[in-house]
This record gives sequence, C-alpha cells and structure tokens, in this order.
Amino acid sequence: MGIRETFLPWPVFRQVRSMVAAGDRLARGAAARSSRTDQLKPRTMTADRVVGSVCPYCAVGCGQLVYVKGEQVVQIEGDPASPVSRGRLCPKGAATKQLVTNPLRETRVRYRRPHGTDWEDLDLDRALDMIADRVIATRAQTWADRDEQGRRLRRTMGIAALGGATLDNEENYLIKKLGTALGAVQIENQARI
Repeated sequence: MGIRETFLPWPVFRQVRSMVAAGDRLARGAAARSSRTDQLKPRTMTADRVVGSVCPYCAVGCGQLVYVKGEQVVQIEGDPASPVSRGRLCPKGAATKQLVTNPLRETRVRYRRPHGTDWEDLDLDRALDMIADRVIATRAQTWADRDEQGRRLRRTMGIAALGGATLDNEENYLIKKLGTALGAVQIENQARI
C-alpha cells in the first residue's frame, strides 16, 4: 500500500500528513513508509530453501537459519526454534554471512618462506605434505621415551594443539585422538555445547 506523495517530496511533510490522517502519533506505521520502501523485498523471499545451522563463532551454539538461492547464501538469521538463542544472534553471529560470502576471504593456501617478504600460493597437496613433514620431524626431535629415573613417558612436548569453538565436538574429538596418537600432552579445545 503506497503513500501518495505530496507536492513537496520531503519525507517530513508526508510523515506529518500521514500522522494526522491515520492517527499514527509515533510515526511508525504508514508515516514511516515511502515509495522506495514499498519497492523493497526481503532477501529471505528470494531463497530456494532454508537450512538450519549453528553459529560457528563461540561455544554458545546459537541456532541459525541459512537462506540459500541456488548454491549462494543470501541471508543468515537467528532460528526462533532454537532453545539456546530463541532467534537472537550477537553482532558477530548476525554477520556470519560475511564469513562465507566476503570477496576478501582467503580461499587459497598462502605460504611465506623463512626470511621471505612475499606470499606465494601453494596447492593443497604440497601444503599438507609440508605440514606432515614438519610434524613428523618435530615429534622425532622432541620425543621423550623415558625420564631421568627410567620411567616410561612416551610423549613429545614439542607439539601442542588448541582447537576453537568454530569446530564441533566431532572435529575436536578427532584432533584430540590425533594429538594423543602423536604423543602430544598439551591438547585443549573450546568444544561446542
């Protein structure tokens, strides 16, 4: 329902006229609308489907509704059915869409050599091989089989793991298992609730 524009298209004239005519003393109803407002459509209307998700930022686990059109995320909002957040999101959670759609998001493996000044792109296989080689070398160099009294240790103090709340319980569980298998002692994570 459009509001007829006045001879002067200034919003204040239209709002005052609408406030008086409709009895909208707080100017929250028709007085707040414009022809531009009438043309706007919510991004959620263009979505093909809605996918339930959990906010990836902290361990609270707020529910999210991810609106998807084709393979593109068009909007992310709080899930009113979530018993944790009841449809509310903090400012960081409300900006989750930028996590997946920001054009500045880095999607390549970037590497800067020791004492280097420039970044170079690596393919994923090479980067994973480099990480595996370094983990194996560190474990071999820092392995402690026994202490000074001859007690068996079978550990390395040269490897530690710190998982974040962007990982779910299953991912943190696998990191814990991997770290333990390597002999690492310092393994911590902020697990999802």
